[in-house]
Amino acid sequence: MEAAPARKGWLDKLKAGLKKTGASIATVFTGTQIDEALYEDLETALLMADTGVKATEHLLADLKRRVKEQKATDPAAVKALLADAIADLLAPLQKPLVIGEHKPTVIMVAGVNGAGKTTSIGKLTRHLANEGATVLLAAADTFRAAAREQLAVWADRNTVEIITQQGGDPAAVSFDAVTAGKARGRDVVLVDTAGRLPTQLHLMEELRKIRRVVQKADATAPHEVLLVIDGNTGQNALMQVKAFDEALKLTGLVITKLDGTAKGGVLCAIAREKPVPVYFIGVGEKLEDLETFNAREFAQALLS
Repeated sequence: MEAAPARKGWLDKLKAGLKKTGASIATVFTGTQIDEALYEDLETALLMADTGVKATEHLLADLKRRVKEQKATDPAAVKALLADAIADLLAPLQKPLVIGEHKPTVIMVAGVNGAGKTTSIGKLTRHLANEGATVLLAAADTFRAAAREQLAVWADRNTVEIITQQGGDPAAVSFDAVTAGKARGRDVVLVDTAGRLPTQLHLMEELRKIRRVVQKADATAPHEVLLVIDGNTGQNALMQVKAFDEALKLTGLVITKLDGTAKGGVLCAIAREKPVPVYFIGVGEKLEDLETFNAREFAQALLS
């Protein structure tokens, strides 16, 4: 169990990170009336926060039901009920990343360029190492020389081994890494794949190939397929989740850059339209700025 002070520090960061998204929603509750105008303003605020039409409709209906049941008459009480509604909507996304059922647990990580994929892998490596797991990194992002170097820096900081090839084939690097992970008795093999847009069909095909080749090295792998998405991209992030899920069958998400975004409502859209578990969320650049996702914490930080 994590020490409470560390989690509190994280919660303060999360609140600060979600300020932009939350401020516009919170202002709806500054008046004294609970009337149709309040719900209309709330609808606008939720849509502006990229909550999406489906999730917004769901939340408004759920909130009205709660208000009626609780006979709430005070806007502050209604705001607390909205936090409950958001927490319940997001609850299915809250799921821990389980390591140890397979040895090694093979985790494939995808994401578009600029989403913070390689940085997130570094942070994830630290998180796993803190939990006592031994990690092997596979630099299968061979399209971008800088990605290999960047990953090597993270490997160095986290003192873990890295499998890399100069201009190698991403699938071959992945195969080598899984084989090495088995031979060396590592707990986790993290495969960094090239940043790509879902519209780049040849690159999406490359991802499928990595998946197939990893299965040749270990028939049960990959055990996790994570997508790193940038929280700033809002509805675009939802489209990425749908496209990558179709190509790869995603098992989890890492949502980065939630600090300073006004589009934090996208988690509600994902929960309503493509409920892939959110394993981690990130606010900030530091190694410890990636934490496990908790639905209630997120809802409360959003509306604090």
